Amino acid sequence: MDEISPARQWRVPTNLPVAKLAGAVLLVALGLLFADGDPIRLVVAGVAAAALAAWAVRDLVAPVRLAVDPAGLTVIHGFAGRRLLPWPTVEAITVDRRQRWGVSGEVLEIDAGESLHLFGRYDLGTTPEEVAAELLAARRHP
Repeated sequence: MDEISPARQWRVPTNLPVAKLAGAVLLVALGLLFADGDPIRLVVAGVAAAALAAWAVRDLVAPVRLAVDPAGLTVIHGFAGRRLLPWPTVEAITVDRRQRWGVSGEVLEIDAGESLHLFGRYDLGTTPEEVAAELLAARRHP
């Protein structure tokens, strides 16, 4: 039988915040290149770049999105906070599959009664299906 590790974490892949920061720099460069003296274009590019950079900073400040241990699940809460969900409060762990515009997507759903926590592939660094299997196994073997 497989051993359940006492603590397991899932995090944002390390190349994702780098790509987001590169995209923010590219947006600023494109804004400067195509502004043609129009301050509105430059402001729009700057705002979009700032939003993308803030998203990247969140990935750098709080890369671990989900963790499991014998006490329960620790999920990201807010911009970079953490919240412990003890096992008795976790009502369901499921994977929601949807197809939209010909693209299939999976989301890990953790229902904790009064709160619902959603995690995608890029939050976890692996498929939600694999994480759900590990969480369900950890829940059965406290």
